[in-house]
Amino acid sequence: MPSTLPEGQAAPRDGALPPDAVAALGTRSFGCYVHVPFCAVRCGYCDFNTYTALELGNAPGASRDTYAEAAVAEIALAREVLGERAVPLDTVFFGGGTPTLLPAADLVSIVAALRREFGLSPDAEVTTEANPDSVTPADLETLRAGGINRISFGMQSSVPSVLATLDRTHDPARFPSVVRWARSAGFDQVSLDLIYGTPGESLDDWHASVNAAVALEPDHVSAYALIVEQGTALARRIARGDLPAPDDDDVADKYELVDDSLAAAGYEWYEVSNWARGERSTCRHNLGYWQGSDWWGSDPAPTPTSAVCAGGT
Repeated sequence: MPSTLPEGQAAPRDGALPPDAVAALGTRSFGCYVHVPFCAVRCGYCDFNTYTALELGNAPGASRDTYAEAAVAEIALAREVLGERAVPLDTVFFGGGTPTLLPAADLVSIVAALRREFGLSPDAEVTTEANPDSVTPADLETLRAGGINRISFGMQSSVPSVLATLDRTHDPARFPSVVRWARSAGFDQVSLDLIYGTPGESLDDWHASVNAAVALEPDHVSAYALIVEQGTALARRIARGDLPAPDDDDVADKYELVDDSLAAAGYEWYEVSNWARGERSTCRHNLGYWQGSDWWGSDPAPTPTSAVCAGGT
């Protein structure tokens, strides 16, 4: 079936935005998503726009050495496109990939550019994703001093065999250390990401991972069911019969287990795959998507500006 454009106005070719996209700008919460596509290893289940650290070579804006400079330039373009209207950012989210494969000072320079061009609300939530093997105590100190106040660590599982199936290369024993370092650095919020339904993961494996996460006392937990995306290495392994496909009943049991376990530990479910220690610990950036807030995306997509502004429509 041929693809079709969604309903609405197409973006002008000069990089401007259609009038409807900016008509209500400034009347809703405004966030910025910065995509950092670099990974040390591409996980077999991932279909995001990611590249191993050296895969793109040294082209301007494509290498880790020049990526922050390109992102800062794009932020200046965003300010020009959106005009002079005051739109301070309520949330910023660095996703990936692994944003912390960039030097901490580079991420801080991007935050500084956002503050300079747009301003940050007094209580702005500024999040970066991180893998436990991609940060040191010094990195976390730099990130926090530079205005990043929330960190989300990709834990996924505490069971080595499950991590191996997912092609995750970090040592789960490192998590107590990185959470402690983040607390010591002064992060307002620490979140952990988990994945359930990995081929070969038993219910006991999943229970162990949930218990390990709870023991670290994060402010927020995300738990996502594994989706086997077409074109991924994991999909090919399942198609060959090397691994079993996720079982719907097993996945449902694991969702109930994590919901019950987190509720018993004092976490409140507030969105399909997310739990928090009360309203102040929810991820306001992700809620902005669900609630139709305005946002600006900065990423390496092959478009004239690489940026998209979407209002609540």
